[in-house]
Amino acid sequence: MTGSLTIVGLGPGSAALMAPAAAQALAAATDLVGYGPYLDRVPATAEQRRHASDNRVELQRAREALTLAASGHRVAVVSGGDPGIFAMAAAVLEAVEAGDPAWRALAIDVVPGISAMQAASAQVGALLGHDFCAISLSDNLKPRDVIARRLSAALQADFVIALYNPISKARPDGLGAALDLARGVQAATTPVVFARAVSRADETIRITTLAEAEATMADMQTVVIIGSSQTRLVAKAGGGAWVLTPRSYEAAS
Repeated sequence: MTGSLTIVGLGPGSAALMAPAAAQALAAATDLVGYGPYLDRVPATAEQRRHASDNRVELQRAREALTLAASGHRVAVVSGGDPGIFAMAAAVLEAVEAGDPAWRALAIDVVPGISAMQAASAQVGALLGHDFCAISLSDNLKPRDVIARRLSAALQADFVIALYNPISKARPDGLGAALDLARGVQAATTPVVFARAVSRADETIRITTLAEAEATMADMQTVVIIGSSQTRLVAKAGGGAWVLTPRSYEAAS
């Protein structure tokens, strides 16, 4: 086949945080496929065709991209953050697995990007300095009891936990339930970071404690990161603080 498909991670928002390989893949594409707001972040060119779609149609989007690539187009599927973290890389390969056998002959590449949790950690200091995990609170593709079970296990294991897809109109109570679970395990003083639209013009970073954290502090553009028992604040000389999860682990005596 003469076509190709590249799944591109745009990073958290700022063009400065996009990998050069991602920019090259976007420039080389004849067709750009993606969720509308993500496509809006890619500079327009007259030669390229854009195929925007709504949220929550990832498999449909993946099939459209694969069909275009199979017909000879150089396709770039855009994804926010890193395409391999709750994003389009998995959707494309799921479509390949269940779809037209000819798609398996396509040249398919994945270009990584800086994820929201990485960008948020960098903005506040070193929040992911020790073991951590990422959990999506969306129950669109997995049951709520699985989410609760995994979150409980991660809290008991004392990971720093990055919560993706924390809240939406259809799921107004998911983040609140997650914070309540955390309060049953972690100390009230545990740092919690709400990082919205990291690196974009409307970025908002809020550092609070588990005792004061509220679900209303987040929306679907927010990644919420709950610290471990080791996470602490390091005061800055002029006020404010960095958030640190040190590389060494000191078990409670």
